[in-house]
Amino acid sequence: MSSSSQTTQKIPLHHRPDDTGYRLIELPPELESLLESENAPVFVIPSLFSFFYLSTSLSLTRVLTYIFINLSLSSLTLESSEASALLKTPDRTYSLRQKNTSNSVILLSPTSSDQGMAAISTIRETVELELAPQTPVASGGPLKNTGSRGKWHEMFGKGR
Repeated sequence: MSSSSQTTQKIPLHHRPDDTGYRLIELPPELESLLESENAPVFVIPSLFSFFYLSTSLSLTRVLTYIFINLSLSSLTLESSEASALLKTPDRTYSLRQKNTSNSVILLSPTSSDQGMAAISTIRETVELELAPQTPVASGGPLKNTGSRGKWHEMFGKGR
């Protein structure tokens, strides 16, 4: 067959970014199970957070779209701490950490006009949920003066 007789099917791709701030969240298996359970919480994320798209192990085929949680009615809460934002379930606490990715993810949306796709956002970082310790870390208070001035002073500052 010659190349002129072969038909090539094309999908038009348009660049149409929107104003929504998207984030990709990698879910631990136990949190995914909670969200997929029969009594899954439904919630709304406060306005200080962008709309989040959730994904398990960065698999874009399982984007969870029912992640709006009503904080007053749900068993999930978002809080802040000195180090990071926290997501609390009835039995676990997760800290949210932003990680930059080496490969960007392009978020596509179908277009109604020409059967094509529109690139609406490029995601360059993911949010990772890490299990936080159950007991609060005790602050040791102010630093104590041990007389040592650090390694540089120990090595080079004695003769001064």
